[in-house]
Amino acid sequence: MTLEEMKRLKAEKGYTLAQLSEYSQVPLGTLQKIFTGETANPRYATRQAIEKALCGPEPSSPPQAEDSHVPVTYPLGQSDEESLPNCVQETAYYGEQEKRQGTYTLADYYSWPKEQRVELIDGTIYVLEAPGFVHQRIAGKILSRLDAYIEKKGGGCIPLLSPIDVRLDCDDRTMVQPDLIILCGKDKIKRWGIMGAPDFILEILSKTTRRKDCTKKLQKYSDAGVREYWILDPEKQMLLAYDFIHDDLPCIYPLRGTAGLAIYDGQLQIDLDEIAGLIQDWPE
Repeated sequence: MTLEEMKRLKAEKGYTLAQLSEYSQVPLGTLQKIFTGETANPRYATRQAIEKALCGPEPSSPPQAEDSHVPVTYPLGQSDEESLPNCVQETAYYGEQEKRQGTYTLADYYSWPKEQRVELIDGTIYVLEAPGFVHQRIAGKILSRLDAYIEKKGGGCIPLLSPIDVRLDCDDRTMVQPDLIILCGKDKIKRWGIMGAPDFILEILSKTTRRKDCTKKLQKYSDAGVREYWILDPEKQMLLAYDFIHDDLPCIYPLRGTAGLAIYDGQLQIDLDEIAGLIQDWPE
């Protein structure tokens, strides 16, 4: 089904994008990109879900996608499982609040005490610890390489370090603060932060963020339309690079040699030996 056919059926049924998102279980941000033409070749499972919603009768309740897109996650070893407490209990806030986890919204996020940095994911509040020295050195080094390349080559993309609020789509139950992003759409820049999916996201793992970054955020970023997601693991000295546009499987790099960003066709190279050197020089 072509984009024009999708638009025609959507108009005939009188669906809004929000309704189509509800009926197809495709994230609203993804639908927005498809119907504006920003995403020219959506994934097969995504197309099937949209076509099913448009061609079938209006459902009385949202159906579950039969072939939902699930990117391959980063496996945790047995030692990881034993050393890490329950993911939500480990990092999510269970203080003296009247609301339960899973029911928080952006209104709660904005009213949260400013001295406590948090993320909101699917209605759950996660308290963020201050990043360590090695974490900040790695993030700063990669930012400098990105900044130098983008400035030399020109273009409208902007690399940014955390903390910055990123609302991935119109869901009012999620607001994240990735460690580092590249944003190529200036229309997404708002006074308060970023509205929409960045083009590139880097998360640097720690013991308290490992599961969240490798599972919850992996799925959220993929669904929202992030083009590329890097997960850098200083402990295991490994980089996982997800190129969501072309493949759901990650490329796995030991911290040796170089790795290229897919959104720049591999021409923007990051020196992984340099990153490994930062970890060895300043072990935590």
